[in-house]
Amino acid sequence: MELYQLTAHEAHQLLKKRKISCKELTSSIIERIENIDNKINAYITKLFDQALKQSETIDNKIKNKEQLHPLAGIPIAIKDNICIEGTPVTCGSKILTGFKAPYNATVIKKLKDAQAIFIGKTNMDEFAMGSSNETSFYGPVKNPWKTDAIPGGSSGGSTAAIATDEAVLALGSDTGGSIRQPASLCGVVGFKPTYGLVSRYGLIAFASSLDQIGPITKDVTDTAILLNTIIGYDPKDTTSQKYTTPDYTESLKKEIRGMKIGIPKEYFIEGLQKEVSFWIKKAISKIEELGAHCIEVSLPHTEYAVATYYLICTAEASSNLARYDGVEYGYRHSDNTLINMYQKTRKEGFGTEVKRRIILGTFVLSAGYYDAYFLKAQKVRTLIKEDFEKAFRSCDVILTPTSPTTAFKLGEKLNNPLSMYLSDIFTISSNLAGIPGISLPCNYAHNLPIGIQFLAPYFGEEILIQIAYALEQSNFFEKRKPVI
Repeated sequence: MELYQLTAHEAHQLLKKRKISCKELTSSIIERIENIDNKINAYITKLFDQALKQSETIDNKIKNKEQLHPLAGIPIAIKDNICIEGTPVTCGSKILTGFKAPYNATVIKKLKDAQAIFIGKTNMDEFAMGSSNETSFYGPVKNPWKTDAIPGGSSGGSTAAIATDEAVLALGSDTGGSIRQPASLCGVVGFKPTYGLVSRYGLIAFASSLDQIGPITKDVTDTAILLNTIIGYDPKDTTSQKYTTPDYTESLKKEIRGMKIGIPKEYFIEGLQKEVSFWIKKAISKIEELGAHCIEVSLPHTEYAVATYYLICTAEASSNLARYDGVEYGYRHSDNTLINMYQKTRKEGFGTEVKRRIILGTFVLSAGYYDAYFLKAQKVRTLIKEDFEKAFRSCDVILTPTSPTTAFKLGEKLNNPLSMYLSDIFTISSNLAGIPGISLPCNYAHNLPIGIQFLAPYFGEEILIQIAYALEQSNFFEKRKPVI
């Protein structure tokens, strides 16, 4: 096995025992990126020099027999909407050209305290607005399994980096499935925590009531370790929750006997790819073999989730993106009048999808339409939240497909936004409700990964880790790696 193929927990044990050095591990990842990223385009900014310098510091600590955090010396990729002080942060947009983050996001501070190594900033849909990672100003990310296919979005760079071993760990953000959907399409593990469990301070906002930072990893054990590191109350984030956080590695158990699994009838619908349906049903049978009980549940307002989500997220986006005007930072069009400078900066700085969402969001917030659209969407959001609360009275977790299909081809849906938006149909409801979810590999169809999703009640991360780990360890399917 090459060093770049190691998981974080495997690498940690080898570092502790001094069987490998941190510099060797970091150099292996750097070499991997240099060899293949021209085919994948997972990275926007590479931080190799500082990564190698930091690896030497970790090696000295190992030499001096100092105690290591489980993430010390582990190379991690960071989605390029999360601020690292002094480092470019682009959000995949032209409008932030030349801008460097003036401070560290809270999750970055926590990772720095753990002495993780930042290997680079990953490509993403512009301002996290997309389901395919084709809207980035820096070009599309390619799916490692078939490079003519999309990796999913908006955290496609982070998920592709993990799938190709261009990082050991990664962080993404999830507004409507932007961690879980690309994790499904790239064959890795993606976790969206409960809203408020992980601080959003230093995450550049798309839709503030929906955004959540979360782990993208090679296996469920690494998810638990990374989640342990980034969670916790943060007074800098007014939506941060005061919650006594457990050690999620204690939930890495194979025993799920007696657990009740809800299967929502609204998620097995027309349009679900037959191979996805087949393997999800196989997974349900496997879970029953492991001793869990699967029951049918109903989430009756699911059919309104896509419309509700795209009204709320665009309204919040139109507000959050008003600050990008070329005055203080980023791209600026030179013009002799202020109003022309504003207009031309935003016209040239934003891509088509971002403009579409700003226009839609501004419309639904405008006088005469607020009550008819935005307010009504908020009421439906409450109904969707109540659907989950009712379902969880009869089950411990809910099982669904992560994505209705495997990865589609680059360009296939780019000019059909409605079809593109439906790619998130199984993930957006949990963002509207604020509940946690995990996607992990389930099998493959035509050499493209299929993902299975588990959802839990608020702060139900422990039970998600437990059932995901049990299925992962059951050898339900043969694990593969993409060939680049």
